[in-house]
Amino acid sequence: MTTSTPSTSGPGVAYSVADLESRLRPSERMPVLFVGHGNPMHAIRESDYTRTWEHEGRQLPQAQAIVVVSAHWLTPGRTHITDAPRNRVIYDFGGFPDELYRVRYDSVGDHAVAQVLAHQLVEYEAALDAQWGLDHGTWSILKYLAPEPQVPVLQISIDDTLPLPRLHDLYARLRRLRHQGVLFIGSGNIVHALGRARWEPGAEAWDWAEQFDADTAQALVERRVDALLDPYGTWREARLAVPTDDHYRPMVASLSLLEDDEEIRFFNTTVDMGSIGMRSFVTV
Repeated sequence: MTTSTPSTSGPGVAYSVADLESRLRPSERMPVLFVGHGNPMHAIRESDYTRTWEHEGRQLPQAQAIVVVSAHWLTPGRTHITDAPRNRVIYDFGGFPDELYRVRYDSVGDHAVAQVLAHQLVEYEAALDAQWGLDHGTWSILKYLAPEPQVPVLQISIDDTLPLPRLHDLYARLRRLRHQGVLFIGSGNIVHALGRARWEPGAEAWDWAEQFDADTAQALVERRVDALLDPYGTWREARLAVPTDDHYRPMVASLSLLEDDEEIRFFNTTVDMGSIGMRSFVTV
């Protein structure tokens, strides 16, 4: 992925609205991605999934900032935006090989870009957060999509108390920043039933997992937003495929950023471990 040089502005710097508007230059419309990130082991284990991530990363245009909405940063009742000069790597899991805890992903933040995002979400009282870093929903995929980032990388949290339609409205307020060099990525899994995972190599997908994956994929292609924002009321398999919607919500974030004239292209369309949908998409 080709990138440009980041700003070194730090927290505490005050910017006027005009400063914020000029911080990100006008650009061609940036793509939006949703990436099924799956098992953290993908960060250290080469597979068809990781090779596809590398390929997709090489196709991405030059960005001025990368902003990720990860399933692994939930902030009930509030929306947070990372705001640190350098991003720490968060190993938010347990019981994995030591090698996984040694993975590095060196990246910087940018106070001005964080304020740009917060300005767009002012009605939601979005808070800047210097304590969080990059969780594995972010670094495990950016390791392949943007292995040596030269632009700021930020995360926006998920308020998991918001109904899905309101969450969709929240992230939609960021849509115009796609025309100012911001590459948005949602990172989660449309099908995510970890308690029903099959751990044996090459395990087949559960029928209900494949059905829900196929139904939501068709709804994405047809842009049936109402159905996608009410999965439990639309598809009977949803209760099995999405027992909790933390990993589904990043897809809603990516969906909210699409413009009316856009289509999407799927990649990594299989269900891993029987119940973890790796289906991903990028705008075309």
